[in-house]
Amino acid sequence: MARLLSLSSIAAATALLASHLASAQSLPQVSVTGKATEAVPSLSGFNDPPAKLPMQALSLSAERLDDLGISQLSGITKLDASVSDAYNAVGYWSQLKIRGFDLDNRFNLRRDGLPISGETALSLVNKSGIEVLKGSSGMQAGTSSPAGIVNFVVKRPLAEDGTALMLEAIQGGTVQASLDHSQRFGANREFGLRVNVAAARLDPTLRDSKGRSHTLAVATDWRISADTLVEAEVEFNRQSQPSQQGFSLLGDRLPDAKSVDPNLNLNNQPWSLPVVFNNTHASLRVQQKLSGDWRAQAILGIQRLRTDDRLAYAYGCSAANGDYYADRFCPDGSYDLYDFRSENEHRDTTALDISATGPVQLAGMRHDLTVGGLTSQFKSRFQRQAYNYAGTGNIDGSAVTAAQPDLTDENTNRDERSNELYLRDRVDLGAGTTAWLGARYTRLHRESVRTDGGRRTDYSQGVTTPWIALSHAIASDWLVYASWGEGVESEVTPNRARYVNAGQALPALKSRQTEIGLKTGTQRVEGSLTAFDIRRPLWRDIGSCDVDLSCEHRADGYARHRGIEASADLKWSGGGLFASAMRLQARREGSIDASLNGKLPPNVPETTLKAHVRQDLLPGLQAQLGVRYEGSRFATPDNSVSVPAWTVADAGLRYLQNVGNQSWIWRAGVDNLTNRRAWRESPWQYEHSYLYPLAPRTFRTSLEVRL
Repeated sequence: MARLLSLSSIAAATALLASHLASAQSLPQVSVTGKATEAVPSLSGFNDPPAKLPMQALSLSAERLDDLGISQLSGITKLDASVSDAYNAVGYWSQLKIRGFDLDNRFNLRRDGLPISGETALSLVNKSGIEVLKGSSGMQAGTSSPAGIVNFVVKRPLAEDGTALMLEAIQGGTVQASLDHSQRFGANREFGLRVNVAAARLDPTLRDSKGRSHTLAVATDWRISADTLVEAEVEFNRQSQPSQQGFSLLGDRLPDAKSVDPNLNLNNQPWSLPVVFNNTHASLRVQQKLSGDWRAQAILGIQRLRTDDRLAYAYGCSAANGDYYADRFCPDGSYDLYDFRSENEHRDTTALDISATGPVQLAGMRHDLTVGGLTSQFKSRFQRQAYNYAGTGNIDGSAVTAAQPDLTDENTNRDERSNELYLRDRVDLGAGTTAWLGARYTRLHRESVRTDGGRRTDYSQGVTTPWIALSHAIASDWLVYASWGEGVESEVTPNRARYVNAGQALPALKSRQTEIGLKTGTQRVEGSLTAFDIRRPLWRDIGSCDVDLSCEHRADGYARHRGIEASADLKWSGGGLFASAMRLQARREGSIDASLNGKLPPNVPETTLKAHVRQDLLPGLQAQLGVRYEGSRFATPDNSVSVPAWTVADAGLRYLQNVGNQSWIWRAGVDNLTNRRAWRESPWQYEHSYLYPLAPRTFRTSLEVRL
């Protein structure tokens, strides 16, 4: 806890500096001009500005992402100390940790507020921003991990007509081009159209990973009257690219990252095939003003995913002097190589949300209420898959094996129906004090069955997740708050003979988060200091699990993540600073196996610092510098192997050139400026320890023309 307090002192000093900057009279006024941009909706569910909300959330605009060369969700790990990698491989879908917990790609992602599956490559081409809500997500989601919620905000037609063209090149051979066009039509400009088109030839510095991607998205709106707005949009995208196979421990030894080629892709067999993601997204939203200050909204969304998942998959070692390592490579650098193919995977999501928002007077106090309901259906359909031993690989990438594509393994189909009722209330208590209330009731039904008809499971469950907060304005631009909330996860024991409770639903496991914070927000300064405590129950197999009826799958102890976060977004004439820090104490507690208690989760750094500064050098020319530090972490759950900390610097230039009525934005950047060699992350996946290196120094450049 002393370590946490040391960061608290640093964060308090940061907040004091932000306060001084906010009140300083010598700072000139910041003036920003440009074409109108779309407003970013709040994932919190409340209409108050972020600085006035009793929670921690991050909103990242498309322009900020463009300046940093971020084109996929995993790239936001550059920006915020509480967000880190969780098995992010080139060519595959993005996976994140927030406050040390894995984001569940099945339940913790949203698109314009509606649930989607993140088990695909999600395009940012037609997104105006990304929102990250940190911590307990029970108020926003029926079932989800306690990491938080990530929301993709779709680009909509703008108030003013405009066109943007962009061309980007990245070292290695990647070339991307895109078009973003917005226009209004009609006698009163009541019809709007937004078209986004992009295509890319993917050729990163990572060898054996060439691919292609393209996106087409169309968004329309119809302003029927001042009270009624109808919006519709559809998006098609496709990505085809071989994915990256991770490295691993060599017996009990962590390989030296300086001796490993970060451009080597172990997925380099002659029979290696690309992972192919075909995605369709669409939505229809109607907003209607009601009597008084009440308004209603209905939004229907669909997602249709088609995936061919394929990999020359490295897993374990059976050639080490007769010993078998299931969770790492052999000491000599060899490993068991499998031909994995799961083709024609279907994941379909349909969701409908209806809500109404407005004020009421109760007991002499103003209540800003939102009441609503969400119904969603998810269906996954798979074929048999190949998961066949193909021979022995080697960490130097020199081994060549024969393909083994026979479909010898069963897969699992899943169906889920969820009906949710929710309520949010903001109560003005007077004297600068506000109470915030939220509750969600979820009734879910889940089924699963293997592709051969075996191992059926079928269960229903009802859960309620409350949230409450109290905030007080201690000054005009300062807010102090405290909050408490629950999240819930639901799981069924696999219907396998080894379990005495096979096929049975576990009691809903509720995570709990307590958070206290201090926030400030002005046009020039936004800052926060937050302390949080999250407890999440854990599942574990109890028993030998080597013969029938030999073990039980049940709750055993919990993960407790306590931490302190500090952040500052400072703006001054000609520049600014966006910085954050987190000190995290993540431990396992309460297990009946005492040897597990006190262990740190793998791939979770205890200390993280991230900062990006920008400063104008000449009229139109801005320099940018980013620094990221992630502390040491462990590669295995038993904490036997530590992975060293690393620091990386990124740099860039941005030049705005006015050519007649056009704006030309030239960008150039270099990631990993010093060509640092280190293990970027050490994910523990499928009971195996993997290692992913930092990408080498990479140059990028782009030109954006706004017409």
